[in-house]
Amino acid sequence: MQDENNEFMEQVQLAVETIHASRHCTGFTGAGISVESGIPPFRGDNGLWSKYDPMVLDLSYFHRNPEESWKVIKEIFYTFFGKAQPNAAHTLLAKMEQQGMLNAVITQNIDTLHHQAGSRNVIEYHGSSRKLVCTSCGRETEPTEEVLKGSPPRCDCGGVWKPDFIFFGESIPSEALAQSQYEAEHCDCMILIGTTGEVYPAATVPQKASAHRATIIEINPSPSLYTDQITDIFIQAEAVKAGKALQKKLFA
Repeated sequence: MQDENNEFMEQVQLAVETIHASRHCTGFTGAGISVESGIPPFRGDNGLWSKYDPMVLDLSYFHRNPEESWKVIKEIFYTFFGKAQPNAAHTLLAKMEQQGMLNAVITQNIDTLHHQAGSRNVIEYHGSSRKLVCTSCGRETEPTEEVLKGSPPRCDCGGVWKPDFIFFGESIPSEALAQSQYEAEHCDCMILIGTTGEVYPAATVPQKASAHRATIIEINPSPSLYTDQITDIFIQAEAVKAGKALQKKLFA
């Protein structure tokens, strides 16, 4: 146990030194950063897809069966996710940005917790649950209780509202793709938190950063697909533990 703690603190110290020396640092987050905020990952034994049918987020299924899809969408993304609060890892990245230590956060998550924590330059790779888009007229709105009360919720034009995040069968938003590519090509340090490298094309972003000689700092409770391939500094811990330790040393 003592050896594990020593290793943990050594890696934290290395990460702190790397961040302080960095000229352009970027965060890259996945489902694991939000687990301790009460949001389970989609995959794995306790993931959301072990409870729900992922077909409800298939674009063609959504268009054919909007009422069935919306029953699950409301439960997961607006009732359940709506209760989640940012944790120490989210607030670490927000404070780093505020102090000029972090240029941007690229997130695969749609839970809006980075925004809630105070991050401003957030690149939402898979979109966000913060907005709804009408499938008929393209109008955008916020998912208020009033808007969400229909089954399915409908725009004034009669079209069905769709959350502004990526469904199966949709492409990554071009702006998020371009911004992520820019960060990968220009950062000299990338901090990976709670992402395992299993979801493509998102997994290519850290790979591209490493190819452009960025130092890769990885925070995960277990080794990932990145660990042996591109990771330079591996902090083996949950996001909150690592976030608290980094914040304490970065802002000492």
